Amino acid sequence: MFRNSDKMRYWALILPALAIMVTFYIFPVLGIWEIAFTEPTTGVGNFVQMAESSAVRTSFILTFRVAAITTLGCLILGYVVAYAISNFAGKLTPLMLALVILPFWVSVLIRSFSWIVLLGRSGLVNDTLRDTGLIDSPLRLMHNEFGVLVAMIHVMLPFAILPMLTNMRGISDAYVKAARGLGASEWTAFRQVYFPQTVPGVMSGALLVFVLSLGFYVTPALLGGGRVLMISEYITYQIQEFLNWGLGSALSVALLIATALVLLIAARFVNLRSALLERK
Repeated sequence: MFRNSDKMRYWALILPALAIMVTFYIFPVLGIWEIAFTEPTTGVGNFVQMAESSAVRTSFILTFRVAAITTLGCLILGYVVAYAISNFAGKLTPLMLALVILPFWVSVLIRSFSWIVLLGRSGLVNDTLRDTGLIDSPLRLMHNEFGVLVAMIHVMLPFAILPMLTNMRGISDAYVKAARGLGASEWTAFRQVYFPQTVPGVMSGALLVFVLSLGFYVTPALLGGGRVLMISEYITYQIQEFLNWGLGSALSVALLIATALVLLIAARFVNLRSALLERK
């Protein structure tokens, strides 16, 4: 049981953070819910309109597909990078960690524009392919789903690498050595001994990348060129272009609920506490 002095210190630490959370998160979210049910008329009309709209359904399907593919790409590439840093980097570990963290120091907007420079019709990739004679006319590498996916994987990759790396660095190599000593091949030792211990890190990275990708805006808007309309960009159009605050807020509520459902479904199969906390 807490003594009175302990309780006072506890609440002195908790209350400022709680006040900030309520002021800058809870109140705005409640305001969005209010607008969704009251603009332009009171009721569920905005949600009915949203459910009946084929454009909204297409946008949600596209959003989840892009988020899923981005997550899969980040997990594959991120696992390789995290495994290499954890097991083979040696003295180069600080340098490789710095290279992983470096993108966080650069604006997402700048990173997205850099992909426009690379993937444009007169970009570096197309110019190189034409100069080598591999293509005669520029490839369409952006303003489509391919360009969005490439840029999204690049932006989200550090969010997958860091949780997996944290997990891997807490795994003792004695387990793999013991398996090899008992006659297991290198692949068998990895598949049956090492990989199962990295699952919490993999799940942590997957959840982080997937949830962030669902609501991502800047990169899909720039690389999609209005042709890959993910739900966040659709919400922006409804509010800024059409001044349809009711439908835009309803879409925001639907995205929030969809994200919560993803976490609830994941919790049915994975211990989120062990997945989202660092391995001790």
